Parts: sequence; structure tokens; C-alpha cells
Amino acid sequence: MASTMSHPSPIVLGIETSCDDTACAIVDGQGRVLSSVVSSQLKVHQPFGGVVPEIASREHLSNWPAVSAEAQATAGLPLAAIDVVAATRGPGLIGCLLVGLSVGRALAFSLGRSFHGVHHLEGHLYSPFLQVDGEPALTVPESFVGLVVSGGHTSLLAVEGEVVRSLVETRDDAMGEVFDKVGKRLGLSYPQGPEVDLLAETGVVSREAPFAVPKVKNDRQGAELFFSYSGLKTEAIRQIEALERRGVLTDDRPSTCAGDWPAPVRNLMAGFRHAAVAQLIDRLDRQRRRRPFEVLAVSGGAAANRLLRRQLTSWAVDRGVHLFLVPLKYSGDNAAMIAFAALLRERRGVRGDALDTVVASRIPFAKSCV
Repeated sequence: MASTMSHPSPIVLGIETSCDDTACAIVDGQGRVLSSVVSSQLKVHQPFGGVVPEIASREHLSNWPAVSAEAQATAGLPLAAIDVVAATRGPGLIGCLLVGLSVGRALAFSLGRSFHGVHHLEGHLYSPFLQVDGEPALTVPESFVGLVVSGGHTSLLAVEGEVVRSLVETRDDAMGEVFDKVGKRLGLSYPQGPEVDLLAETGVVSREAPFAVPKVKNDRQGAELFFSYSGLKTEAIRQIEALERRGVLTDDRPSTCAGDWPAPVRNLMAGFRHAAVAQLIDRLDRQRRRRPFEVLAVSGGAAANRLLRRQLTSWAVDRGVHLFLVPLKYSGDNAAMIAFAALLRERRGVRGDALDTVVASRIPFAKSCV
């Protein structure tokens, strides 16, 4: 393997193109993020209120040369210094995945390097152990519980060494997904989730008409625990429509400053956010009563939610749980998490094959983890 005086091997180049962000990152053998470049496609998708798969695929092809060049320049390393190449193989938009995986496979094959096709959730799962400002990654505990909350996933996972096991999954919508859909119904610009969070910050949770948190019928050991956000989404949209009928909301809606929105709307979003976060806390409590755990790692784009970060911190302190919250820089889709997941595989002696990896829009996580 190649190595430099300042950067221990293996040097891993990661690629992430599962949705609408073109990302490239380089991580060294100690998990230092030497560079992490993300090219956003927000402007091209905003007119449509969400991601258009065909446009996203073309944008990846167009953005990749500049993104990869910037990542190499920032790290100060030529391609010849790369020991391992990794790319997201799924889940995601199939056309977008094909761009990143094809580039990664070709690069690994041309350099004669090891290649890893990484599950998107695997990248998120270990991202809370990354650090900013070029510091080495934190030591990944042998055993911990991971909570991944994003636009496509709401999953509680148990990690025991190399074995990753699903504990709780969503039965319908993911938490980040409902934030986007409710925000879109309000007429907020894409991505709507962060805008809903801002509105909620300026609102007050009403005790008169709180949103319900889906209940588990019983808490016996064999009873299924699950997340469910579809009902919350439906009720929030129903209440938005009620505000429209009352004339509180009109076609001429504010789009920038949260403080310009009517108080009933801001309060509605505060209640909506409160219920969404309360469900996560409830399931964490129930799972911990069933099977106590001392370490919790939280990741994903929705892990940037302000209320969630505050309540998780309080929850962990009250229960003596060691909490790892993903740095905001690595909460969204990025290639540093993909490179780091591949580095952990390399440390375990796992070797990839550039010619034996294919993409898939849906991949069961348990079957893809090594």
C-alpha cells in the first residue's frame, strides 16, 4: 500500500452519488478526513419541489470532474497515492448510483486497487465517529446502538463487532421524508425539512391539539417495535388545510424569513416537530428497557434537526448513555462517511473487487454489511 510521511495508509477515496449530491472525499488510515467535497444540485431541482432522477444523473456526470479534482487538490495527494476506492452501491436512485459506482470501479481497476461497494446506511451508521478539522476519527466501540434518521431511513440498529442487526424500522414514511412532504405542502422551497425545522424553532407547542405519537400496544419482549410517520404527515397536512379554510394561509405565503409566517403556522410546525422527535425518544426508551445499551450513535440528514439534537443530549445525560452525535458537516449525504466505512472494512481484513459489485435501488442492510 502507498503511504506518505504525514498520512498513514491506507488512503481511501470515497464517492457518493446516491441522490442529488455529487461527493468525493479522501480519508487516511487514522480516519482523518483530508478532503470532503460536496456539489449540491439544489438550484436545478428547486423548480420541481424535489429531486428529478434523470436530471440528477446528468448533473453527477457533469459535476464529477471538478469535484474529484478539488478533493485531490485539497488533500494534496495524487491519484497514485490512493490505496482503496469506495462508492455507494445502494440504496438510492439507480441512475445516480450507476454514475458513482462506474467511476469508482473504473478508477480502482485502472490503479489496481481494492474497491468497496458500500451500503448507504453503513456509511451513515459509522459517521458519528468522524471528526472535523482534520482530527483522527474516534475509536468505534465494539458494541453500540445506531439511530439513522434521514429522508429515506428511520432505523435503529444494533452493532456487535462485525454483525449489524436491525432493531426497529419504519413501517411507512421516514422521518426526514415527512418533514419534506409537509414542508412542500406549505409551499417551502426544496429541501423543505430544514425550513420546517426553522419554522418550528419560532413556534410554540400547543397543549390544546397535540399530535399523537403512535403507540406500541404492549411492551413485551416479543412485541414488535416500529416507527411510523405516515399518520403524522397526514394529520399535519389536514391541519394545514384547516388553516387555509380559515384564511390564515393564503396563496401569497412568505418564503424566506420564518418570523414572517403567521403564528398559527409556526405553532403547527412546532407541534409537528415535537411529535416526530417524541416518537424517536419513545422508541429509544422502549428498546433500552428491553435490551440495555450504553452507547448510542446518531446519524443521517434529519440528525441535524435542532430539537432532536437537544432532546437526545438530555436523554443521554439523564440515562448515563454515551452519545455520539454526527457532526453537522457529515450529517447529510457525503463521501467521507463512505470512505470511512471502507476503511473499517479494510481494518477487518475485508477485500473488495471492482468487477464484482453492482448497484441496487433497494438493498437489505443486514445482507450487505461485512
